[in-house]
Amino acid sequence: MNDRNTISLDGDRKPVAVIAFGGNALLRPQDHGTQEEQFTLAWKATRWLVEIIHRGYELAIVHGNGPQVGNIMIQVEEAFTKIPPQSLDVSVAQTQGSMGYMLANQLRNRLNEEQLDKDIAAMLTQVVVDREDPAFDRPSKPVGPYYTAYRANLLMQEAGWEMVEEPGRGWRKVVPSPKPLRILGSRLLKRLVEDRAIVVAGGGGGIPVYEDVGGYYRGVEAVIDKDYVASILATDLDADLFIVLTNVPMIAEHYGRPNQKWLRTLPVAQAREMMASNQFPPGSMGPKVQSAIDFVEATGKEVLITDADSLKKALERSAGTFIVADGEPEYVSLQ
Repeated sequence: MNDRNTISLDGDRKPVAVIAFGGNALLRPQDHGTQEEQFTLAWKATRWLVEIIHRGYELAIVHGNGPQVGNIMIQVEEAFTKIPPQSLDVSVAQTQGSMGYMLANQLRNRLNEEQLDKDIAAMLTQVVVDREDPAFDRPSKPVGPYYTAYRANLLMQEAGWEMVEEPGRGWRKVVPSPKPLRILGSRLLKRLVEDRAIVVAGGGGGIPVYEDVGGYYRGVEAVIDKDYVASILATDLDADLFIVLTNVPMIAEHYGRPNQKWLRTLPVAQAREMMASNQFPPGSMGPKVQSAIDFVEATGKEVLITDADSLKKALERSAGTFIVADGEPEYVSLQ
């Protein structure tokens, strides 16, 4: 077995890393949501993205878009008497374009500053889902603005929306969150990475489409978890490392309890046991760990889960949690 600190590659192929991070990296809850703020945060994000390049990896980036697509839906609601509304898949496409531009623009500036010569491609990415996925029978993902009871009732009757009430805040639209099946155009993305371009793809989990009986792809009102799409992309690109950024420095067993223990190395078998015992909430860490398990089982390679502040040390293997195919768990203490 190879030492996990080294990567054995054929010929002159450079290792490939895929990194996934949330939309909050470019639009935090405390922000006003201006373009200037998002450009500034994109610039800050490039500081840790370029660390991956300095470690010798080719890079593919998958970003979330929750706050951004929510703002677009607010704009749509405010203008519904003046311009026709747009569907959720088109809103996701908008965020892929705008966020991809901001990331590519600021990453280009960072590369120029550090005298690194690389092309950057921000790609609109369609992701295929199954129209018969049970998630379509149980819409559960809240999106967009809060509505009054009157407006929510009108939208449920006239537009056929599913709505849920959040006490004290109002009503929100809920949409399905089906599992992704495949990424359209993944061969092109792989060629770009092989040509040593930095790729931004699968933003917001991808534009959700399904294939109808005639073989045509149709957009659908749904959202896809970006970590699952990042896992598929990492597998398609034959990535050597899949990085999932979250808001904690590493994974803990029994998180938040008196017997909490931090994990430096987490074998897939134990990760599955922790999933089965509900240690990873479905709305936060659950998809991250499941997407990591999927990647490791498909490739035999490893996944790093950490936060942005710890990424540099994690790439040196002195921080973060590495989910691996086999072996024993390694526990550490955080000072």
